[in-house]
Amino acid sequence: MLPVIAEWLEANTDRVIGWRRELHAFPELSKAETKTTATVVRILTEAGLSPQVLPKGTGVVCDLGPTDKPRIGLRADLDGLPVPEQTGLPFASRNEGVSHSCGHDAHSAILLGVGTMLAEIDRDQGLPVGVRLLFQAAEEVMPGGALDAIDAGVTDGLNRIFALHCEPHLRAGTVGLRVGPLTSAADRVEVHLHGPGGHSSRPHLTSDLVYAMGAIVTGLPGILSRRIDPRSGTVATWGAIHSGDAPNAIPQEGRMRGTVRTGDHETWQQLEPLVRSVIGEIAAPLGVSADITYFRGVPPVVNDADSIAMLRRSVEALGPGSEVDTPQSAGGEDFAWYLERVPGAMARLGVWSGEGPMCDLHQPNFDIDERALNTGIATLAGVVLDS
Repeated sequence: MLPVIAEWLEANTDRVIGWRRELHAFPELSKAETKTTATVVRILTEAGLSPQVLPKGTGVVCDLGPTDKPRIGLRADLDGLPVPEQTGLPFASRNEGVSHSCGHDAHSAILLGVGTMLAEIDRDQGLPVGVRLLFQAAEEVMPGGALDAIDAGVTDGLNRIFALHCEPHLRAGTVGLRVGPLTSAADRVEVHLHGPGGHSSRPHLTSDLVYAMGAIVTGLPGILSRRIDPRSGTVATWGAIHSGDAPNAIPQEGRMRGTVRTGDHETWQQLEPLVRSVIGEIAAPLGVSADITYFRGVPPVVNDADSIAMLRRSVEALGPGSEVDTPQSAGGEDFAWYLERVPGAMARLGVWSGEGPMCDLHQPNFDIDERALNTGIATLAGVVLDS
């Protein structure tokens, strides 16, 4: 670790932990992160910086460093999830039914630490590159708040962009790196089925809508597995299905909602027409009609090799064993939208203490080992200072 980073962390670790706990206690849902935005603005202003709130009122962008050199973007996300917290922590969520069960409080605290540190270094000796701090709203909703930030110009003038994401399956003190696809594309599909309805004793005289729903539930994943290269990691999963109330009546309508994911960018481009075709072909011979609404979500995060090399140098400076491999996941992440425009990379930040269960992301008892905050700060600050 560069001495200037080590010295800053030794003097400021408690402050960073305090920021994380303040953010953790007041999580806000996507596109409503007004208090969180105000907290970020306050801390950056206290550091002598000039943060700007993004046009839609949530999210913050802040530039520092030279304006005549390449500029690196560093991104964190702000929003919480509609998941009641069950950690029992003294700084647990005070907003009922909302929690930072995906670690965005940690991401933001890390970037606040990086920004505060780099501001001090910039005043004392200057930075080798320009830096843009981006605190993005609404990562948890598709197609993601990244698109609003991009529309506001946050990628203009950037040469590269980097981010971290908490990973509860890696120990604190480690960082997972991977060249190429890191996450998957994630889309949402909703199907509204219609039929004439009828008596359950005479399904042959009507169209059995519930039977058709069952055929789609099992048929879409199965057919996709035969129409798409299995190496793409494509999977369709249903999460909500409802039709009817009476056990002896075939209903006239039903609704289904699910997700379709793929790890391959080219496959993602082909998914919508294929899913529409398959559902229609299953429903047609069963005599029901299907209104399909397909929501394109986010593309896969595809890490640039040169950007991973920059992260690797920074992580190696943390000491032996700090860098670990990490697999591609089926989860979606709207950081991918930035990488459609600017080369960059996302790394996975180990947050497991090494003791007890690995509570997964989006679970109500998810928490982090706060020692990971320093690892995250050193990783992102190292990328800037080694540029």
